[in-house]
Formats: sequence, C-alpha cells, structure tokens
Amino acid sequence: MNFQMIHENYNVYDLQKSLDFYEKALSLHEVRRKEAEDGSFIIVYVSDGKSDFELELTWMRDMDRKYNLGDCEFHLAFRTQDYEAAHRLHEEMGCICYENPQMGIYFIQDPDGYWLEIVPT
Repeated sequence: MNFQMIHENYNVYDLQKSLDFYEKALSLHEVRRKEAEDGSFIIVYVSDGKSDFELELTWMRDMDRKYNLGDCEFHLAFRTQDYEAAHRLHEEMGCICYENPQMGIYFIQDPDGYWLEIVPT
C-alpha cells in the first residue's frame, strides 16, 4: 500500500479571523471550500501553494464557545527560509507563545489556541 498525507483539520470558532491569521502569519491561501446547504458548517482548505498538503479549517455554526484543546500537545510545523523575518512578523503580531533558542525554533499560536512550530531551513 502507498499512502500520502493530504490534510490536517483544525476546528475554528471564528472562520474569518482564522483565515486572516493564516494568511498573514504563514501565507496560507484558501484553495477551496465546502458549505453545508443548511448552513451548519463551512470547511475551508488553505495551502502554501508549494506542496499538496492542506490545512482544513472547519467552522461549525452551533459551536457556542472556543474548542477545548486539552494540553495542546500537538502542532503543525512550518519551515521558513527567512527565519529572522518570520520571527519579526510573528513578534509584531504578538502570536509567539513559546521559544526554544537552544533548538533554534519557536511556536506561534492561532486565534483558537493551536500551536504552530516555526523552524529554519
């Protein structure tokens, strides 16, 4: 058998706020969306346009609070060729939630509390 990873799903409370964050912080752009006929959910797939992998953002109409992420012991990692510029941007956005200078990495947090690791090339 041959498998290929195609997407990761994050449930989001405020879809537009999340789309704006991923666009600004990580240059991820919407590639397609699915909307329930009854308006109960919207699924938006975002991508960097460089790989086949997509992040699926799912908004549920009946969710009345932010999602409980538990101990948040999971994350997606993003590699950047300009680590210093990325760090400056994320610092300006106020979304850096953890740094490990010894490992040369840091994490940013999206509007729903998901952690995203930033690593240099």
